[in-house]
Amino acid sequence: MPYFTYLPTTTTTTRMGATLSYLWELTWQSFPPRTKFSTDQIPDLTGRVVLVTGGNSGIGYETCKRLLEHNARVYLAARSKEKADAAIASLERETGKQAIFLELDLADLSSVKHAAEEFLSREHELHILFNNAGVMLVPLDRYSKEGYDLQWATNVLGHFYLTELLMPALLAGVASSPDHHARVVTTSSIGAYAGHIRWESLKDGPARRKLRPEDMYFQSKLGNVIVAREVARQYADKGIISISVNPGNIVTQLYRYVPSLARKFLETFILWPVEYGALTQLYAGTMPEALNHNGEYMVPWARPGKCKAEAYDDELGREVWQWLQDAVKAHEQS
Repeated sequence: MPYFTYLPTTTTTTRMGATLSYLWELTWQSFPPRTKFSTDQIPDLTGRVVLVTGGNSGIGYETCKRLLEHNARVYLAARSKEKADAAIASLERETGKQAIFLELDLADLSSVKHAAEEFLSREHELHILFNNAGVMLVPLDRYSKEGYDLQWATNVLGHFYLTELLMPALLAGVASSPDHHARVVTTSSIGAYAGHIRWESLKDGPARRKLRPEDMYFQSKLGNVIVAREVARQYADKGIISISVNPGNIVTQLYRYVPSLARKFLETFILWPVEYGALTQLYAGTMPEALNHNGEYMVPWARPGKCKAEAYDDELGREVWQWLQDAVKAHEQS
């Protein structure tokens, strides 16, 4: 399992403490108590507009399914129209309702901008944004169109840009939402605890290539928690609720880069069915009680949790936010 390969590179005492803390969190969150939340508890979502990135498979598909069952108007964002159309057809067979395809490649900032423009041409309001899509353990010889590490580009930068571009619709959604809030729910991971922001690794170069794919994944998942907290800090006074979640260790296509024997072991002993993976983000995105957790991190299944201390460093949060703004500005000026 890639999580166990993490070893902090500090003093022996600090390394031991960090490793023990990480292993405790890994155990506590990987084998959670029986859930008290059921998707049957989701309120009626009639009139709510929702966008789910990566909605064509895995946790995203399950999230779309449950939203449709509760009468939301659901946009399913994905790279492949063919795969999205198949997912939409399957969702219609299961729910009797149809999601709407939105073409989106998070690793291409031009695609992100086009997707946001397409959405805004169709909808004035957005009530819930699920920043759900992600990639894991991608080989280091792959990077984004703009030259960024592919995991950082997809999991963090693309979602940051999408959220900012859709903020006018989210703010409009605040006014029409029954609870007077719009929500941004970002899918992180237990891997966030093993993450460190290494500025020199965010774009392809010698420093990045000295690291491992799992280092880049953990970094991106910590980035998700940091950015979600910053979204809350930037927009809480305007009615935006932003929560990051660990969905749990779930059987999905994320594990396609894990060797087959290791994957089989994980699927047998560690990973949970996909139905569980959607629970925590659906709770954060739909339940009234989640309004009390703005800027926080939730863990399986639908429980308040805490990420590592680095995620709550205000100065680091500002630096990550500025880096993302600068990357977007550089793209827009190119």
